[in-house]
Amino acid sequence: MIIKRDIIDIFKRWKDDPHRKPILLEGARQIGKTWAMETFGKECFEHCAKFDFDRQPEVKAAFQVSKDPRRILKELSMYSDVPLVAGQTLIVFDEIQECEEAFNSLKYFYEEAPDFHIIAAGSMLGVAVKKRHMTVPVGKVEIVRMFPVSFKEFLRASDEKTFAFVEELDTPRHLPEIVLNKLKTEYRRYMVSGGMPDAAVAMLENRGMSALDRILQGILDLYELDFAKYAEPREIPRIHAIWHSLPSQLGKQNRKFIYKVVKTGARSKDYEDALLWLEDAGMIYRINNVSKPRMPLKAYEDPDAFKVYACDCGLLRRLANLPAGIITDTAANYTEFKGAMAENAVLQSLLALTEGQTPFYWSPDSKAEIEFLMQWKEEIIPMEVKAENCVSGRSITVYDQEYHPRNRVRFSFLNLQYNGNLLSCPSPLAEWFWKWIQ
Repeated sequence: MIIKRDIIDIFKRWKDDPHRKPILLEGARQIGKTWAMETFGKECFEHCAKFDFDRQPEVKAAFQVSKDPRRILKELSMYSDVPLVAGQTLIVFDEIQECEEAFNSLKYFYEEAPDFHIIAAGSMLGVAVKKRHMTVPVGKVEIVRMFPVSFKEFLRASDEKTFAFVEELDTPRHLPEIVLNKLKTEYRRYMVSGGMPDAAVAMLENRGMSALDRILQGILDLYELDFAKYAEPREIPRIHAIWHSLPSQLGKQNRKFIYKVVKTGARSKDYEDALLWLEDAGMIYRINNVSKPRMPLKAYEDPDAFKVYACDCGLLRRLANLPAGIITDTAANYTEFKGAMAENAVLQSLLALTEGQTPFYWSPDSKAEIEFLMQWKEEIIPMEVKAENCVSGRSITVYDQEYHPRNRVRFSFLNLQYNGNLLSCPSPLAEWFWKWIQ
């Protein structure tokens, strides 16, 4: 089964932009970057020429003889089975972190050969750039972030009829029970598998939990190997400790990141570099607290108060060794971690929707917390996330009384409706919420 990825549409808009720059594609390992680039090339160009600097180290020589893009292309043509023709060939530089000269050449392709379409990507690109002190050609490339398969993409592949119903829904009215129940079922399946393409496809093809968990564990094992390959030796134990503390951090009622959960006596100054490493690798998302929900939110963020989520809810489930049956069993009670899984999944939807614009959260005291605050056009929208049908709590009401937002959103498993300024939105529909706010 093939899952259609929305990033292909982003690539298509880029292809037709007369002012386009070479794309530098970022994202965590195993999310399908290479597949997306090659699929785009096959669908939208007469030819697709991929150069992999890890598997084809000899290709590096083409960038060591000159900085002239035209001469580089002549050299590259000797390693390509297809012609390199402007406007007709998509040129893919994969594992570009293995060749600094190729990385730097993107600047010259933008300045001197803008008629060529070039997309570059690499494993652990953010980490490798910092480790090797490579300079990103700012202003000369377009950085595009790619994420795991979103629930929207998962639903389109699993239940096209339900997906089409949601796509056509333009008012916040109650969903038919049959539609809501289908959404809940598919969403639980998505929370079990997550959005790593191999795992999502295994779920969609009903291969069974043993096969699915082997895939997820294989990705986790690969991440562990990346610690040793890309991190400084002294940072490896700290990166490992933070990564494995995620289930404990998110399993607390207050999910604020606490260093002592990582290790007794741990201090921020000792672990900040390890935390940044995981962010650069795309393995975690850091959500900062804001003192006031005012525009712009960035001006009020508190960098010392933050929550950390995994890049994928399926990986988080496997990292926590949470059996799939606990998620699919509607009667199961796993309290705080159920809330953590709900938040992680909704966050993935919001990041997919905004192409990587990270939200914030608001927690003025121990009695109130809004899980996510998002700048949406010219307003700030508070978003409360509840696990399934449990919607108790007064935080969203406290926020409303104090700040009077134009729109509030509560994600849960309750039906879709708009009441006053509160949009009650089923969590599976987080990527569509913007259609129904006033």
